[in-house]
Amino acid sequence: MKLLILNAGSSSLKWKLYLLPHYQEFAAGLIEGIGESHTEFHLSSETVQMDEVFSMRNHKDAFELLFKILEERDHLRIASELFGIGHRVVHGGETFTKSTLITADNLEALRGLNTLAPLHNPANILGIETMMAIAPTLPNIAVFDTAFHQSMPPHAFRYALPENLYTELHIRRYGFHGTSHHFVAQTLAERLECPLHELNLITLHLGNGASACAIQDGKSVDTSMGFTPLEGLVMGTRSGDLDPAILTYLMDKKGLSADEVNTLLNKESGLKGLCQENDLRSIISRSDAGDEAAQLALTIFAYRIKKYIGAYMAVLGRVDAIVFTGGIGEHAPLIREMVLEGLDDAFGIYLDRHKNQDPNPSAINQQHSRIELHVIATNEELQIAREVAKVTGNAKETIK
Repeated sequence: MKLLILNAGSSSLKWKLYLLPHYQEFAAGLIEGIGESHTEFHLSSETVQMDEVFSMRNHKDAFELLFKILEERDHLRIASELFGIGHRVVHGGETFTKSTLITADNLEALRGLNTLAPLHNPANILGIETMMAIAPTLPNIAVFDTAFHQSMPPHAFRYALPENLYTELHIRRYGFHGTSHHFVAQTLAERLECPLHELNLITLHLGNGASACAIQDGKSVDTSMGFTPLEGLVMGTRSGDLDPAILTYLMDKKGLSADEVNTLLNKESGLKGLCQENDLRSIISRSDAGDEAAQLALTIFAYRIKKYIGAYMAVLGRVDAIVFTGGIGEHAPLIREMVLEGLDDAFGIYLDRHKNQDPNPSAINQQHSRIELHVIATNEELQIAREVAKVTGNAKETIK
C-alpha cells in the first residue's frame, strides 16, 4: 500500500512516496518552474530529462508528468497501488482544526480561507483540485500547518483588538509550522521513551521561515507566528515582531501602499534587510571575516530566539527539553550556541559544545543540564503520511 504526499507551491511541486505499514520512503522529488519558461524535474538526486510534450504550463501538467515518470520507473501505478494522497495546506483557519478528508463541500469552505493565506493556500488547493480531477476515487487528505496550534487557549491566541474584529474577520493568532513542531515533539518523546502527553517542550523550527512553540503536556499552548507567518522570530526575509505603528509611519513618510509595506516586511526584511542577504552560511562566513552588518544580523537573529525561550519558560513553568529543527536549527551549531549562551547558571541550561559541533548531533546538553537540549531533523512529509493513514483508517497498527 502506497501513500503519496504532496506539497504544492505556486510554481513548484514537492512530493514523496511512502510504503505502508512502516512508512518507508522509497521515492521523492521536486518539480520547479511550473508555468515558467524553464522547468526542472528532480527525482531524488537525479534530474530527469523531460519530453517536450510535458511543458508544465500548470499543475495539471506537472501531475501528469509525475505519474508518467513514476509508472515508467515502476514506482507507482496510481489506479491499483495508491490508497491515499496527503496534501500540505498552510492555513486551516478555525474551520479545520485537524487533518481532514476533502469533499466537494469542505473544499468550498477551504477556498473561503484563501484570504488568510493568499500566498500559500491557493497553490495548496490547486494541488487538491488537480488530484481530485485526475483520480476522483482516491481520498485526498488535507493536513494543516495551523492544526497543531488549535490547542492554544484564548488568552494566547486572541489579540487585544475590538471583539468584532475577531468574530467577524477571525483576526487571531493561528501559528504555523505546526506539522514540523508536532513531528519533532513526537520524535523526542520516542527518543526519551516517554509519552508525549507527559512532556513540556520548547521547539524551535529555524530556517528561512522560523518559529518557536511552547508545548505543555504534549499540546501547543503558544507559538511565535500569529495571524500570518510574519509575526515572531527574525527570519530570512521576514521582519518578525515589530511595532505596528511603524507601518502607518512608513505609509505616511514614504508614501508606501499596503502592498508595498507587505512586500517590504515579508520579502525585504529579516536577515536580508539587516545585511542584504538571507543565506545563513554566507552570513556566517562574512561574520567570521569581520563584517559588522553580518555580525549584527546574527546577533539579532539569535537574541530574538533567546527572548522567546525565556518567555516560554515562564509560560510552561517546567521545561523538559528544548528542540532545534529546520535547516538552520539542524545545521548551524553557531546559532545554537549563540541562542543558548548565558542560559546556564540562571536557567540550568548547559550546552555541550563538543556535541554541538557534531555533524549529526542528537542530544547536545551536558549531563548535569536541568533542561535537555536536542537536535532533531524535521520530516513534515512523514508526519503528513501518518496523519493521512489515521484519517483513512489505515494507521500503522491496523494495516494488514
